[in-house]
Amino acid sequence: MNADKGVLAAPRAMLSQAQKAHSFWHRAGDYSIHLACFFTAFFLSSCATPKDVQHHVIISVKDQKLALLEREKLVATYPVSTSKYGLGDWRGSYRTPLGEMEIAQKVGDGMPPGTVFRDRRRTGEIVLPNAPGRDPIVSRIIWLRGREPQNANAFGRDIYIHGTPEERNLGLPVSYGCVRMSSNDVIKLYDMVGLGAQVTIVDAPLAEVVPDLRDGTQIASTGPRGIMGR
Repeated sequence: MNADKGVLAAPRAMLSQAQKAHSFWHRAGDYSIHLACFFTAFFLSSCATPKDVQHHVIISVKDQKLALLEREKLVATYPVSTSKYGLGDWRGSYRTPLGEMEIAQKVGDGMPPGTVFRDRRRTGEIVLPNAPGRDPIVSRIIWLRGREPQNANAFGRDIYIHGTPEERNLGLPVSYGCVRMSSNDVIKLYDMVGLGAQVTIVDAPLAEVVPDLRDGTQIASTGPRGIMGR
């Protein structure tokens, strides 16, 4: 009888050891999965493009001008064109939204001035400034994403800062909702600002919202980075 008990005890011990081994490797497998997920997330976050927190773009609908600030100091101002239909953000309105936004995407790296884009893709055509009868999106696209309820549709409405061949109309509200710039100016802006940079569109004079202008800084000379403040 005792021999039978010994014979039965041996398989039970082996089964218990097998269960413990299975439990150990199961836990080790779970740990390996968690570890792999952690390192994957860490790698992806380290490869992400850092958000541009140094630059701030302010667009005055009242003045039809754009100011670029770096660490809240005025760097340059440029003439622009906002919507001929006024201000707003509802779909199909062709209006320019107001408020706080950010740069969501940039399109056009290295393309020559006048490069035509349709649906953010190059068509292969180049259009010169003030070409008669032509009004495409050219040179660069800076796609905006709204950060407030009043501009929540901006990204879905394809609200851009972009180049226009109709440079003769800059300074006048003639767009279909976007913010237009000359090809040379939008290329300069594109090269200076990064993804995530703050963009503010206001219905007020720039001098009321840009400290350097409010304090009497003179915009006097045109340099390689635009119209520079002195």
